[in-house]
Amino acid sequence: MTALTGTRHLVRLALRRDRIVLPLWVLVIGFLPASTAGAYEQLYPDEASRASLTAGMGANPSLTLLYGPPFDLSTAGGFTAWRFGVFAPLFLALACIFTVTRHTRQEEDTGRQELLSSTVTGRYAALTAALITAGIGAVGTGVLIALGLTGAGLPSSGAVAFGLGATLTGLVFATVAAISAQLAEYSRTANGVATAVLGFAFLLRAVGDSATDVSWLSWLSPLGWSLQIRPFAGDRWAVAVLLVGAALVLASVAYRLLPRRDVGMGIFPARPGPRTAAPGLRSPFALAWRLHRGALTGWIAGFAVMGALFGSLAAGIGDVVGDSAQAQQMFERLGGARNLVDTFLAAIANIFGLIAAMYAVQATLRMRTEETALRLEPLLATRVRRLALAGSHLVFSLLGTAVLLVVAGLFAGLLHGLRVGDVGGQVPAVLGATVAQVPAVWVVVGISVVVFGFAPKFAAVAWAVAGVFLLLSLFGPVVQAPQAVLDVSPFTHVPKLPSADFTVTPFAWLLGIAVVTLAAGLAGFRRRDIG
Repeated sequence: MTALTGTRHLVRLALRRDRIVLPLWVLVIGFLPASTAGAYEQLYPDEASRASLTAGMGANPSLTLLYGPPFDLSTAGGFTAWRFGVFAPLFLALACIFTVTRHTRQEEDTGRQELLSSTVTGRYAALTAALITAGIGAVGTGVLIALGLTGAGLPSSGAVAFGLGATLTGLVFATVAAISAQLAEYSRTANGVATAVLGFAFLLRAVGDSATDVSWLSWLSPLGWSLQIRPFAGDRWAVAVLLVGAALVLASVAYRLLPRRDVGMGIFPARPGPRTAAPGLRSPFALAWRLHRGALTGWIAGFAVMGALFGSLAAGIGDVVGDSAQAQQMFERLGGARNLVDTFLAAIANIFGLIAAMYAVQATLRMRTEETALRLEPLLATRVRRLALAGSHLVFSLLGTAVLLVVAGLFAGLLHGLRVGDVGGQVPAVLGATVAQVPAVWVVVGISVVVFGFAPKFAAVAWAVAGVFLLLSLFGPVVQAPQAVLDVSPFTHVPKLPSADFTVTPFAWLLGIAVVTLAAGLAGFRRRDIG
């Protein structure tokens, strides 16, 4: 027996467990750039509109902070690389982080890894299998990006460079997650450490790209390296060596740390808890608060940053659109038909709602996590009732999403108001637009509860539904999907405030659907077996 014995079987097990989630994020991220690459010719059909776009982008550091530097906006490939050059690798990095943590530290949390380690498996088999699984997803995503962009008529060299940069960035952060899984004792902490490193990398790149006097900071970030490959704008293949080297170095660190700890333990052990529980932990809600507070705090901070970023961009949205009438019509379809700035504010409010729906699914399915970890059944063996327990978690699914949208609206309205000199008028308008997304998010909560109540083994379906809503809302108008298809998403029915008139009817329908699905899901949970 060697240190890698059993790796092949563990890879098969991991792929079987991720047979829904893994293909989903590969397909979504893989086809994301190509889905809008063909729209460039329609949005900017002539040299004048492209020159206006280039001139506007070159003078807008706020957009550079978010999307990175535009190396060549005169071609469809250069525009696509600018628009998705940061976010495709960023989303892929998140997926790789969660995949590695799921098949390493989370397996140790549940005790399954200790059972597997007692069989004929090597010491490094689990970590290697997790990295291979994440690598399969990263490579598959990169291949789909390259094939999709080539199929859209873009140069194959640039398409391969784009896919390679995204793939290697995902592999770098997969190895970051491998290290955090050795350092932390719990999967939530490991995910938090790895995503914090990813956020710091994004911050370094953002500051380096938007401030010319410290542009060297961008070269300290793997996200900055993927941009510096410059797909469709020179294709600098040599930069990819930095990503490969970083992945190899970080992987070697993870493998060196692994034998220095026991299974189930971390390099930095958790602090021992108090001998007796605090008086505030005597209720199901107090326990739910203890379980959700860390994630909710992180999401609130993220929404505050997003709100500030997008709010600061609103006044300069004309730089992105340029003189293109087609681009203006596309934005109007996304968010109404009055003026371009209000249309953009309506669009970002919709984006905030879609992202809040992801938190809603995560918070709702926390009950399933507690169930699979065998912590739910002992709790229900006491005087705690099922509905009381579920209701305690749903407080964070329902009210937590409302808090996120309020925070995003406040920061977006404040930054936009400061730029246009009208804080008193813009904060209420933008806040109203973000809060208007709450009923649609609650529909997603209701669907998640239905899945948890009737088919808990298929909890990934809730993520798939949220992902479909996101794709329909973000890219349906861009590709001119039929209205009947767009209407599948509850976010389509939210009035596009502040650029549209307020109407009560869609809110009433959405709230009604949310109530019905919540009631049905809770009824199913009340009657089914635990486990």
